[in-house]
Amino acid sequence: MKIEHILAGFIPEQRGRDGLALATRMARQTGARLTVAHIHAPAWPIPGPGKIDAEWRAYVAGQAAETLEQARKALTDVTDVPIEYVFRGHRGSGRGLVQLIGMIKADVVVIGSAPGGGRGRIRIGSTADQLLHASPVPVALAPRGYADEPPSRLRRLTMAYRRDPASDEAVRQAFTLAAQMDVPLRLITLVVSGGRQEKVEEEMLDRFREKVAADLRAAARGRRRVEVEVRVLEGRNVAAALAGTDCEGSIVVCASSETGPLRRVFLGDVSLKIIRSAPCPVMMLPRNPPRKPGSPRKPEKP
Repeated sequence: MKIEHILAGFIPEQRGRDGLALATRMARQTGARLTVAHIHAPAWPIPGPGKIDAEWRAYVAGQAAETLEQARKALTDVTDVPIEYVFRGHRGSGRGLVQLIGMIKADVVVIGSAPGGGRGRIRIGSTADQLLHASPVPVALAPRGYADEPPSRLRRLTMAYRRDPASDEAVRQAFTLAAQMDVPLRLITLVVSGGRQEKVEEEMLDRFREKVAADLRAAARGRRRVEVEVRVLEGRNVAAALAGTDCEGSIVVCASSETGPLRRVFLGDVSLKIIRSAPCPVMMLPRNPPRKPGSPRKPEKP
């Protein structure tokens, strides 16, 4: 995975500014260009009498232009990233962004958290839900309030890892992105007890920890271009396990569910819990078919 073009969905609210803050930091560290998009309500499918339809179209276009002007003002100080502004009509904002991804050939789409969630946390609304079940490219979600005190730069990628073909392919993508962004990569596996530790023999837990740590070391082996750290995080639930690591200045990267469609982001139960619990941005990768052993890698764009 190499990021050359970032799509940021924008609305004139806190979540829109949060998404822009994350998108611009990603663009700076990857050298990517940025497209800021506003998805507005479509015009009436059936023309109205007289000039009503034309007036409505003009009104919608004017409102969209005003929204993008607010995005421009928010990015006044961003002079080191090529930025384009577009608007498009669609009944669903997430589906509209999915269509736009294909039209502009974006490599990742970025949005903010839906309103109503806690500060520093991500809440999934209708836009995120549509993207997390249909996007053909990674989806990055900024937590609420991210734009208020954003880090000067992203300092680390944290990959939530489990031993399966989907995660193995996602780790390869995460290493490529970490190298592009010039940041270290941390591989983590969450050991969740569910509050039933008294029912599990400590010896069994020790063997499981050793197996998980071995899997993480195997996934990191041979990746000399990137500084790699491996950690096993334990807790009675996902939130408690994630609390055991420093996520400041980081993005948590997750693989899509193995049961989802190929080349689409698809949200599984564990990934959903990570999104809701992580105190930092989260990026969901689409499920790509795993590379067969011995098969050549697909060449990256120069």
